[in-house]
Amino acid sequence: MGMALVGAATVSAQIDPLYTYNGIGRSFPVTVHIPAGSRGTSSIELLEPVTAAVFEKAETKGGKQDLAKLFPDLWTTKHPHVLYAQLVVNDQKVGPALVLQPMLNPQISRLMDDKKTTEFVTDEDGPMYNGIRAYVDKHIVFDTSMGTMEFQLRPDAAPNTVWIIRELVRGGQYRDTIFHRVVALRKDGTPFVIQGGDPTGTGSGGPGFSYPLENCTLPHDFGVISIARSTDPNTNGGQIFVCLSREGTKHLDHKYAAFGQAVKGAKTILKIGAVPVGKEDRPLDPPKIKNARLVDAPPYGTGRKPVKRDDQ
Repeated sequence: MGMALVGAATVSAQIDPLYTYNGIGRSFPVTVHIPAGSRGTSSIELLEPVTAAVFEKAETKGGKQDLAKLFPDLWTTKHPHVLYAQLVVNDQKVGPALVLQPMLNPQISRLMDDKKTTEFVTDEDGPMYNGIRAYVDKHIVFDTSMGTMEFQLRPDAAPNTVWIIRELVRGGQYRDTIFHRVVALRKDGTPFVIQGGDPTGTGSGGPGFSYPLENCTLPHDFGVISIARSTDPNTNGGQIFVCLSREGTKHLDHKYAAFGQAVKGAKTILKIGAVPVGKEDRPLDPPKIKNARLVDAPPYGTGRKPVKRDDQ
């Protein structure tokens, strides 16, 4: 349950989906948890990503509800996109939002003949809208040997990548892994990345499966977390890297799937980025990811802003 303050009491509140996958044109059952003792009006607001602007709003009661009845446009819209269903009690947002990710047939990524350029191919009829994947909004926290980092996830930018990484975190993929590669500066003098999450610690390991690259809309910048891969765009796995600057990583845009932004831990990122390295940018004493965990996100639009390089 998410925790929120209503009046003077600490209470639990959020919207829970009965099913993760909700086929188009069907019922969309959820359970609305309104804080005990709350009086006045309660509503669900559908919020736009990033801006948190209200897309649509409907009054609600606690208990079992059908989002498809509250918001009929969910199934009839011609422009399905990620929305956040946020519980609002007496004009105050409470609990983590429910992420509503349209299930769209994905673009196909493929490597061009030059073996460097990635092309994204869309079906001639456009992506088919199959329904909505629904889940409670979470942040990822990495507890490292050099401090903690917390990342807001961006399903609006790379929805399938976000889902896969959430499941890897939930399943323990990053427990007791190292940052095996640290590139404090590129040859041009711009800060680059810290990379880890390989269970073998060699830089060649992964979760035992791969998945296609998404045409991500989140620019690489300081504190942005993204997925490492080999030359082929369909080799995304579980290795992650965190960017050390916009100048050093902007060339990665649309070539790697950025899926989140750090909202805490700028100092930790910089400390890891400053460790001594040897051959092939391998740290002499590799920093460790002790654990990775999912925590409830704050009500959508109320959390911390992404960190900057000069944050301490």
